[in-house]
Amino acid sequence: MIQLIPAIDIINGQCVRLTKGDYAQKTVYNSNPVEVARHFEELGFKRLHVVDLDGAKSKHIVNTTTLKAITQATSLVVDFGGGIKTNEDVHLAFENGAAMVTIGSVAVTNPDMMEHWIDLYGAERIILGADTRNGKLSINGWLEDSDADIITFIGHYYELGIRKVLCTDISKDGTLTGPSIALYQQIMKAYPDLHLIASGGVSSNQDLQDLEAAGIPAVVFGKAFYEGRLTFNP
Repeated sequence: MIQLIPAIDIINGQCVRLTKGDYAQKTVYNSNPVEVARHFEELGFKRLHVVDLDGAKSKHIVNTTTLKAITQATSLVVDFGGGIKTNEDVHLAFENGAAMVTIGSVAVTNPDMMEHWIDLYGAERIILGADTRNGKLSINGWLEDSDADIITFIGHYYELGIRKVLCTDISKDGTLTGPSIALYQQIMKAYPDLHLIASGGVSSNQDLQDLEAAGIPAVVFGKAFYEGRLTFNP
């Protein structure tokens, strides 16, 4: 069964969603992320994906207070990403309750540091962030595109033991136009035992069923839930 992972994106301590990663297209859904996290727990979810959008833009983590509040108020297994660029950033994320960290930009720009973190913390505590636009990787809060190919990029870290990969198709994110199933299937074909987490475009319960039918192990969702397009029973 596909793993369902709700997402909370944070700007200025508020629960928000962007459209296609555009900070100018921001919608605030709740001023209290802890309240949102508790609601997800009440619905029976065990996992939570938290994104520090301020951190992603600032190139260092910012919303550690909110992370700590969520992890202290719930028993959700939280992965935290956004702005993790230094040893101190990783330390702060874990110190404030994250069970895992999602690393994207550093994995592209500083692979030596990424490999150090894999050795230090273990591959099971690190999720590789593979954010893509037109088949290429995007970094630094999706404000910059790189020349790296996503399949080759994943392969490098796969050889180092990474098995959890969060792949976001930026062109789909926040658009409610359906997920990029063909892209995810391409990745799964290359690495069949990967725990691939699909992200971007989910608009309905049918999309979740289609991802499961396609053999995708996990999916992150946000906007569709906040706008009442997804229904879950406690």
